[in-house]
Amino acid sequence: MTIDSVIEFVKNFVDILLVWLVLYYILKNLRKNVKMALLFKGIFIVVVLKLLSDFLDLVTISFIMDYVIEWGFLAIIIIFQPEIRNVLEQLGRSQLLGRHKVLTVDEREKVVYEIVNAVDYMKKMRIGALIVIERDNSLQDYIERSKKIYADITSDLLISIFFPNNPLHDGGVIIQGDKITSAGAVFPTSDSLKISKRLGTRHRAALGISEEMDCISLIVSEETGRISIAMGGELYYNLTLDEFKLMILEELRPKKDYIEDDDEEANDEENIQSN
Repeated sequence: MTIDSVIEFVKNFVDILLVWLVLYYILKNLRKNVKMALLFKGIFIVVVLKLLSDFLDLVTISFIMDYVIEWGFLAIIIIFQPEIRNVLEQLGRSQLLGRHKVLTVDEREKVVYEIVNAVDYMKKMRIGALIVIERDNSLQDYIERSKKIYADITSDLLISIFFPNNPLHDGGVIIQGDKITSAGAVFPTSDSLKISKRLGTRHRAALGISEEMDCISLIVSEETGRISIAMGGELYYNLTLDEFKLMILEELRPKKDYIEDDDEEANDEENIQSN
């Protein structure tokens, strides 16, 4: 093997590796962006229909699919320009090494304890609140446009931020790790038809940011005191306090915990079978 062949092999390997990395991060962010995921499902259906029409020799549907494919991508770029831009922005905001801070078990429980205490009080007093917890995707763009705080999470601080007549109570709070990073944040509102028209801007903002980013949005309704969570473009409405707490704890678990739990379950099953 000559030096030239080794260099050529390394170049090809790096080329393929970069392509796979790009595909990986695109697919990873598509999974977290509900609108773009639906768009790609539509593209997949069109491609399948085209292949079936060619295979079964269906002239009319094949003719229609040819025009859809020929002009569809131009239409997609024009119609879904905001969603495409959001995916590209998410690629730039993604943190290669995961969330900005992986909490220990004690830190995670303390964060959830303070949040739940604050939410319980605001639920009883009918104080509206929107709390967004950052995960893998950075929320730096929204932090830059809000009021910086960077303080330890305490229930008293969260309650005081959302207390009526506080200048910051209408916006959202952003939490990174075990810190309240900013308050008064403004998030994009969802135009999803699945959300009830009875729900207001706070719920739509929580759902909207969850459609675009991998985050956990916590909502306390000012009108009813009901508490909800928005994640991945889904709204879990009117939760009990216990459901609320358990869901946050589960979603804040580091990914390696899931792997270790799966390994432990597999080992337990092997031990049972061997016995």
